[in-house]
Amino acid sequence: MNKKEKQLFEAKAKVLKALAHPTRLWMVEQLVAGEKCVCEFVEVIDADFSTISKHLSVLKQVGIVNDDKRGKQVFYKLKTPCVMKFVNCVESVVKSEAKSKASLL
Repeated sequence: MNKKEKQLFEAKAKVLKALAHPTRLWMVEQLVAGEKCVCEFVEVIDADFSTISKHLSVLKQVGIVNDDKRGKQVFYKLKTPCVMKFVNCVESVVKSEAKSKASLL
């Protein structure tokens, strides 16, 4: 693997790490329906404003979401909706494994 390839795989790993947290993964799935204000996430998730902002910041740093500041509120939307293809694929793997394990019982 050359230096350029290594950098590409490291960048891909950062995206996967950002998606690897259950709260961030849930947030990405919520953003499929459209943009959301940080305050909307705070109302639903049992976490404070700073924790929610940190999660969204991680997603923004890797290029999954964009933010739009409007006065005191910040709205987020998916920058790369294609990420949901991967998330749906992961869900298929989880369901397939659950069926396989259930059939062994």
